[in-house]
Amino acid sequence: MRFNTTIPKRLRYYFLRELVQYRVAFKEGDLLHAWYHLERAHIIGQSYPWEHTYAHWLMLKFGIAIKDTREVLGQLPRLLVGGVKSFVGKIPLGNPGGANVPPLKVMPLPADIQALFRNL
Repeated sequence: MRFNTTIPKRLRYYFLRELVQYRVAFKEGDLLHAWYHLERAHIIGQSYPWEHTYAHWLMLKFGIAIKDTREVLGQLPRLLVGGVKSFVGKIPLGNPGGANVPPLKVMPLPADIQALFRNL
């Protein structure tokens, strides 16, 4: 069994870049693009406990900010379990992490993110 603990430096750059884009869009009130970048950050970081948990924390805060009860309730179990599943390598690759998607559903990776993973 492989344990994931630290995100590779190269992936961390792209994870953080998505979070910056999320914050800018959120601050500008562009909630659609804010969420888009938050989902991408989740996909990039979901194999690593800290990044995965942090993405769900931000999704929970987003749900609270926009008063979306479904998102808030959907993020609570993901927040509690996501990082553990990342640590032991049991994550549904490509899953964007929102409450509108089943938490264990594997989904296709966006082509640019797939290329990031190929070059690790």
